[in-house]
Amino acid sequence: MHPLLQSAARRQRGLFTAVDARRAGYEHGDIRQLCATGRWRRLRRGIYVTADDLARAEEDGRMHQLDCLAVLLAVDRPAAALSRGSAARLWGFPQRRRAGEGLIQLTDPSHGGTGRGFHISRAPLDRHEIAVRGPFRLTTPARTLIDCARALPLEDAVVAMDAALLADRVTRAHLREAVSRARSWRGGPSAVRALSLTAGRAESPLETRGRLRIVGAGLPTPELQVEIRSAGRLVGVVDAWFDQAAVAVEFDGRVKYMDPWRGRSPEQTLWDEKRREDELRSLDIRVVRIIDADLGATWPAKEARLRALLASPGPGTRRFTATPRARGVPRAG
Repeated sequence: MHPLLQSAARRQRGLFTAVDARRAGYEHGDIRQLCATGRWRRLRRGIYVTADDLARAEEDGRMHQLDCLAVLLAVDRPAAALSRGSAARLWGFPQRRRAGEGLIQLTDPSHGGTGRGFHISRAPLDRHEIAVRGPFRLTTPARTLIDCARALPLEDAVVAMDAALLADRVTRAHLREAVSRARSWRGGPSAVRALSLTAGRAESPLETRGRLRIVGAGLPTPELQVEIRSAGRLVGVVDAWFDQAAVAVEFDGRVKYMDPWRGRSPEQTLWDEKRREDELRSLDIRVVRIIDADLGATWPAKEARLRALLASPGPGTRRFTATPRARGVPRAG
């Protein structure tokens, strides 16, 4: 490949345009021949990638990036930006899989429209609401989250906001500013409700969903990420804590055991969890474990147990202290 074309491809995550190719001396016949032999692959009209780069992107799970960038290059609108669910995936915010998620979404303040595999929404979009990350032009984290919250189910919107706050991708002040601007837009009240329920300290989507289920049941709102210490030693950090009743809630996702972190094996993780819970119980702390399935049809039984435990006070003499952490800790490998 010509050095000029290689340079353009490097700037654009392996993609290059017909204009880039012609600038490097490739004629229309050359492009057609390279595509016919399979050495180049046409992603969209006038947008290409080498077969090797495409294979690497598929292997590395970067096809969404390539699809987004191909649309952005093909649309070629300086004022347009990748937005909504497409931007959320690029920012790494958790999303529930749903029908139509392959549609690339953009926002443009002047023009709307639909094309093959993409949709452009016409909506206000100021410069400060656009972020540039390498070749990508996309809405800022705050604008992305608020746009998603205007369209998504409430629970999904809160999960995404919690994750973004935990990862320091956005601040609560930025979210408040963005939701204030969108308050009168379609779906604006939904975004307001989502932000009001966002805590920013949940360390997994399950923790957010479980907290929302507890709040929705009319139970007291628990403290999150609370350090339990005995004789000055850290016994453990519980996901949710009801102080008056001394009840700890642990949200157990399968990833904790199937994909453990800090170098522990699944077996070691399970053993550590058991020992920690045994020690909490020895301090007269009641522990309730909630798994994903508990948030479905079996929730009434779990809610009843929680309600019964919260109806009785904790131990009169405490051999432990309970201190909420200022913030959650992002999971890392």
